[in-house]
Formats: sequence, structure tokens, C-alpha cells
Amino acid sequence: MTQNTKILGILLVIIGIIGFIATGMVSWTALIPAMYGAVFVLLGQLGEQESRRMITMHLAQLLALLAIIGTFTGILDVVSYMGGNHEVNILAASLRALMALLCIGYLVLGIRSFINARRAPVE
Repeated sequence: MTQNTKILGILLVIIGIIGFIATGMVSWTALIPAMYGAVFVLLGQLGEQESRRMITMHLAQLLALLAIIGTFTGILDVVSYMGGNHEVNILAASLRALMALLCIGYLVLGIRSFINARRAPVE
């Protein structure tokens, strides 16, 4: 799960940088995914130590949930745009939607990992 956490972090950093460049480097809010990504990378790295793995992966799952809550409207805005509402800033909506979808996928993987860890026999 630590590897998935670092991969998610790297993808979010890339999304943030692309968004920042695409806005002409004037919208600092486009870097929010990169900030989340940096924290995910850090948590993934800290989770490499067995003694810290459980707490760091739980924190990463909580961070993913917070990211979903903050970016879910991006999915709704993209759907609205496809339905004909062209008042939506499609670049911002697409980046938020992508971040939300990545975090949803990560959250699902994390929950499955936690369930599998509970089922594993204790040595």
C-alpha cells in the first residue's frame, strides 16, 4: 500500500504542475493537488518503516477522503459541462474531477488492503 500511496502522490504532483502551467502560472490554487501529492509521497515514504506503516496508511486514507470531499464537485461540474453548461471552467473542473477519481480509487484499494490485513493469519 505504501507504493500505491507514493504513486498517487506523484500523479497528484504532476496534475498540480500541469494545472499551474495550463493557467499561465497565475492560479496558485492549481497547485493544491501538488501539495496533497507531496503529503502522500511523504506518508508513503514514512510507511516504509514497519513500525509506522499502520498509522501512516490510515492518515493517507483520511487525507484521500478529505481530498474527495474537497474535489467531488469537479465530477459534477464536468457532467454539467457535458450537459451543455459552458459557464463551467472545464480545465479546473477536469483537474478536480481527476483528483477526486484518483483518490476514490486509492481509498477503495486502501479499504481492501485493510480488510485483507484483518483476514490474514497472525503469526
